[in-house]
Amino acid sequence: MSRPLDRILALEAVRVTEAAAIRAHALVGRGDEHAADMAAVEGMRWAFNHLPIDGTVVIGEGERDEAPMLFIGEKVGAGGLKVDIALDPLEGTTLCAKGLPNSIAVMAMAEAGTLLNAPDVYMDKVAIGPGYPEGVIDLDAEPAENIIALAKAKDVKPERIGALVLDRPRHEKVIASIRKAGASVQLITDGDVAGVIATTEPDTTSIDIYIGQGGAPEGVLAAAALRCVGGQLQTRLVFRNDRERARAERWGITDLNRRYHLTDLASGDVVFSATGVTNGSMLEGVHVHRTYITTHSVVMRSATKTVRWVKMRHPIENG
Repeated sequence: MSRPLDRILALEAVRVTEAAAIRAHALVGRGDEHAADMAAVEGMRWAFNHLPIDGTVVIGEGERDEAPMLFIGEKVGAGGLKVDIALDPLEGTTLCAKGLPNSIAVMAMAEAGTLLNAPDVYMDKVAIGPGYPEGVIDLDAEPAENIIALAKAKDVKPERIGALVLDRPRHEKVIASIRKAGASVQLITDGDVAGVIATTEPDTTSIDIYIGQGGAPEGVLAAAALRCVGGQLQTRLVFRNDRERARAERWGITDLNRRYHLTDLASGDVVFSATGVTNGSMLEGVHVHRTYITTHSVVMRSATKTVRWVKMRHPIENG
């Protein structure tokens, strides 16, 4: 029988993304993506090893030969409850390096064996936030059809629907279809975890739906967040060559055309935490004052459907 995550552990999870965000913030606007990512990795790993968990990274910086720390399969924690870890120490690495909005540190923690070991390939995604009947969205429908169905469920005209899409050439037809239905499109250059999360607070972000193709590991992280608030997500892995198909099979994925729903990606008790590195639509970035540093985070838990917004003041040693 599965053992749910401890409530106190859920509150401690925010320390992990706070540590990553604070370390990464020192590199904001410096133009060095690798250094910013490594700073976030080091901060996150340091914080993990103060938590009472026996954690295994299932979504991480890459395989062991690609990442010196927080690689897939790495063990983290001081010992305790067995958990799966999905993480992106610095989502929006380019955003951070260029000093642009919406760079965040992200982590999800779940009962062992309940997060999909997603290969590092592309994934088609469509996502909406909570409060809608099941089945409103359909991954295989035209984007315009999803817009019309969502507008009907929300009881508004399609012109009142806001869609978020990664600004990529591969999404030209997606964008055209959304606009044909009458909805507005907000384009982002990076950060599709933050993009999916934006659908959970449409009154704040003006984003009702996320549509498009992004990374599969990011899809699992996004699913963890939506599991906590009751949103909907449908995805399918996208393979460009035999090497990517072989990678999927190595992770135990045999049905390469499978459509994944929310609980296929993240089930059991899930805790999700995100901390802003740079200012964004949902989270403020890290701010350094003379004697302290402030962080702004969101922490969600699926078992209780609670969402906590956490503003912390961290004293600067010798400040």
